[in-house]
Amino acid sequence: MVLLENDAFLTELTRLFQKCRTSGSVVITLKKYDGRTKPVPKKGQSESFEPADNKCLLRASDGKKKISTVAYSNLLRAHIDGLKKKDKKSKSKKTKATQ
Repeated sequence: MVLLENDAFLTELTRLFQKCRTSGSVVITLKKYDGRTKPVPKKGQSESFEPADNKCLLRASDGKKKISTVAYSNLLRAHIDGLKKKDKKSKSKKTKATQ
């Protein structure tokens, strides 16, 4: 997996989308990233680690090529405005029907 800067990541992501336009798919994952490169210790050891900034790890893959970048969550929140929210009404109707 290649860790890229934000601008290079967007360029490569655009190339992946164009490559997979006719056939194939691109998988994008997003998860909270605290800056650690080693796993969290087990219960026996208590080590407090407070990240200074909220970061997100973005990964994209077309099955052959994998790319990733680290971005700040407040930057993502400011620029991601076209997403649709989940419709919670349909979930409540299903629970009433099963009871």
